Parts: sequence; structure tokens; C-alpha cells
Amino acid sequence: MTQHDVSRRKVLAIVTNYGVEQDELVVPVDHLRGWGAQVDVAAVTKGPVETLVGDREPGRTLDPDLTLDDVDPAAYDLLLVPGGTLNADTLRTQSSADRIVRAFTGSGRPVAAICHGPWVLVEAGAVAGKRLTSYASLQTDIRNAGGDWADLPVVTDDSGGWTLITSRNPGDLEPFIREIDAALAVPGPSGT
Repeated sequence: MTQHDVSRRKVLAIVTNYGVEQDELVVPVDHLRGWGAQVDVAAVTKGPVETLVGDREPGRTLDPDLTLDDVDPAAYDLLLVPGGTLNADTLRTQSSADRIVRAFTGSGRPVAAICHGPWVLVEAGAVAGKRLTSYASLQTDIRNAGGDWADLPVVTDDSGGWTLITSRNPGDLEPFIREIDAALAVPGPSGT
């Protein structure tokens, strides 16, 4: 497998239908699709996903591929959790999002979360013992949940039997995507 040969990889991005930070969803999805990965976007409902820019301005609108309830987490190699304050705050209240996160972490598959996305991991009980970063306002929540918060552009933690990739904000997308690429270049549990 070459550095960017992810053509047999399947990535799942989970979002709500309003409030996801545009670039934290669109940039990684477009990048991965450009390298041949299959990327599915799962939202709460089948309605359009309305992104925001800077949590304020309307961004692109996308059609989800499926709903959170319809997701079979076992079909994917990596989970992407983009941020956006409204997106992450609402997503963490969805039992189906919790189910998906627990399926990935319990099976040793990588999870990549950016900005406010780690809120979903906090809610799923997945940050205890992990070193990670996020939007700065989440650091107390992460520490209270047993995580070790660091103010770095990207943090990759392979402890506990699964890989967690985190970044702070859209300004960190380049190193965030680089680490996602590296995680996908490693053969998954099925050897693909």
C-alpha cells in the first residue's frame, strides 16, 4: 500500500443536521475521497446537513449517506468526528452516536476528532487514560473525564488498544489529515 493508497478503506463521519463546522467535515472527506477511500456521512436524520463557518455563517449543505441509526460500525475502518459547537453538543446526546463510538473504541479501530468533536468521546467514556487535544474550552471536560489534555495542533494516542487522533480547530487540518492518512495506511483488523 502506497502512502496514499486508501482505496480499500471505509471511513464514517458522524454529524448532526445543523451546526457542523464546514471545513472540519468537508476538507477531510474531500481529501479521503480524492485518494479513493469510501467515506460515508451519517447524520441524525436523512435531511440535509447544514454546515457553518466559524459557528456563525452558513456554509455548504450536504446530503448525508445514511442516518446514525442505520450505521453498522463494523463496516468501517476509521471514525471521523468533526466539530462545530452546536454539532458536537447535540451529537453527544444521541444514543446512536454513543453506540458508534463505543463500537470503534471497543474493537481497536481508530477515531479522529477535531475541535469540539471530542465532546462526543467524553460522553461515550472514551477519553479516560488518553492524551488528546481539542478546542480549548473542552479541556476541563476532558480532564474531568480522565483525559490528559494538551494544547498541540495534533495529538495521536495509541494507548488502550485503539488510536485516537485529535486536533484543536480548522487551522490544524493539515496535521490532522496527515495523521488520519497514517492511521489508514496501517492494515485494519481484517488485514485490508
